[in-house]
Amino acid sequence: MTTPEQALDLIRTDGIAALKGAFPVDWVDTVREDIEAAFAEARGREDGAVGRGPHRWYVEIHPEQLRGFVELVTHPWVAGVCEAVLGPDYRIVELGFDIPFAGAVDQPWHRDFAMPEVTREEGRLNSLAFNLTAVDTAEDMGPFEIALGTQLDEEPDFDHGMFPPRERYARYEERAVRKYPQRGDVSARSALTIHRGTTNHSEKSRPVLVLGVDGPDATNGDQHDLAVTRTYWDGLPAQVRAHLACPVVEALEPIVQKHTIEGLVMGAA
Repeated sequence: MTTPEQALDLIRTDGIAALKGAFPVDWVDTVREDIEAAFAEARGREDGAVGRGPHRWYVEIHPEQLRGFVELVTHPWVAGVCEAVLGPDYRIVELGFDIPFAGAVDQPWHRDFAMPEVTREEGRLNSLAFNLTAVDTAEDMGPFEIALGTQLDEEPDFDHGMFPPRERYARYEERAVRKYPQRGDVSARSALTIHRGTTNHSEKSRPVLVLGVDGPDATNGDQHDLAVTRTYWDGLPAQVRAHLACPVVEALEPIVQKHTIEGLVMGAA
């Protein structure tokens, strides 16, 4: 079992760490039900889902749309990794999911945003992305691929600070590891680590829940619109309220996704 302290070391070296069997399979199945309901709703309105390549979508949701939200963010490993990497004042700023469907193609190698100055100057990571698969991942389903140890790669020639030029691809292919998580597994990574989704050769979708967490000096929350109702907020454990950085509102508004990544729209082509 990977402890939060071991995860900290792995994230600093490889850019990613994971815990197998963190959640019960039946709990994960409710996550998939909520993802599928939220996806159907988002696709039924303008700007509800954003393309991340052909046949590949991202949707941001509110905590109340996920029945297992509290269990997710209070899991000892998830909370422990947040504190180990980001300190005790970490903030939950994003909840959403990626779904590559049949026909999704290789994404270009990328990081999810440009490197913050504090990371460039001090080597300190100030955000994390947690991923939880809603299905058992197989080779033909277009598994996530990550180039280990690339979270601190300099990017003077990266397009928008995110997309390395093709002449650098050999480095990432050399370090690339495909991940095959099963229901119940959870991972934590620096979104600066160079990665991509691969081609989905199957007829199945591969939904993955995403939890974004910032340290006190990170600004990724500016790209997201989490909110909770007063009734929901009042029912949350104090541990969750201490780290949930979002407005408390009378009624939820559907989220219009801000965090578009233009370079992913056409895939690796």
